[in-house]
Amino acid sequence: MDKDLEIIKQETLHALDQAQDLRAWDSVRVSALGKSAPLVQKLKELGKVEPELRKERGRVLNELRNELTKAIEIRKAILEEKALNEKLNAEAVDVSMPVSVVKGTLHPLQRTIEEIVAIFAAMNFKVAEGPNIDTDWFNFSALNIDENHPARADHDTFYLPSKSTDEQQLLLRTQTSTVQIRTLLEQEPPIRIIAPGRTYRADHDATHSPMFHQCEGMVVEKNITLGHLKGCLVDFLRAFFGIPNLPVRFRSSYFPFTEPSMEIDIGWNRKTGELGGGSDWLEILGAGMMHPRVLANCGVDPREWQAFAFGVGIERLTMLKYGIADLRSFYEGDVRWLRYYGFPPFKSPSIHEGI
Repeated sequence: MDKDLEIIKQETLHALDQAQDLRAWDSVRVSALGKSAPLVQKLKELGKVEPELRKERGRVLNELRNELTKAIEIRKAILEEKALNEKLNAEAVDVSMPVSVVKGTLHPLQRTIEEIVAIFAAMNFKVAEGPNIDTDWFNFSALNIDENHPARADHDTFYLPSKSTDEQQLLLRTQTSTVQIRTLLEQEPPIRIIAPGRTYRADHDATHSPMFHQCEGMVVEKNITLGHLKGCLVDFLRAFFGIPNLPVRFRSSYFPFTEPSMEIDIGWNRKTGELGGGSDWLEILGAGMMHPRVLANCGVDPREWQAFAFGVGIERLTMLKYGIADLRSFYEGDVRWLRYYGFPPFKSPSIHEGI
């Protein structure tokens, strides 16, 4: 081997031994086998060598290139193993050290839903569900809501674009009353259901959100009256707020889907915010005897069956019970807020155990 080729070999092998990481190794590889490397240049110059010497010269150069290539690959494998071991050592976990446990909490909205379900389950109510996207008929028409009712306006309801004029108008449900209609169409009376779930309206401030939660309830039986509705809701409110003698007031009101209709208030102290105390009243939910037209729309004979229905905002119940001032806090995902208002996940109310 020529002296200049021996120098290239020795310098390359020495540089490989000195390379302690893959970056340094790559630099040696480029300098030894790259386009500008001396060995590569000599290979390119073979065409200038006299024909009788070219074959032998080419053999020597290719043997050297193969030898250096093998040495470079061996060094790469060694450095990759070294890098992997260093990473494993750096990321090693001492399993004998105490574990730092991050405790999860149950969101207060989920806690309220579970409390509502547990209370009504004790009254023999079942939970019913329905789609978040529904048709205009289920959301409005079947509930005896007039075509000119303000709730149908674009600034109140999220309508979805229709593909054709023939299909029914789709929207994001504004109340879970749609579940009541679907239940009346799918089940034969008697019926006792509650329908907790998400609802959507075009509103957003400290006490309103474009997406929020409601719980609608419905009872369909024979010979039921306002007295049954009153007893059901009074028992629910007193159980939920944990106040046995909570004052409850029923005021006449108007809803298109109930007749007669009522607003239900609970006693509270306006100055202190204390529930059950003081001489003030706070509106909490709406209810009434289901309008005969709603029953007829769903194929239920109103002369044979009577029904009452009610609806309550789940966020509103949660804010009142746990002293939460701003509705927007429910959806901000602030871990500090969740730790303060959250609940242990394994101490939730259940249908079987109650609250």
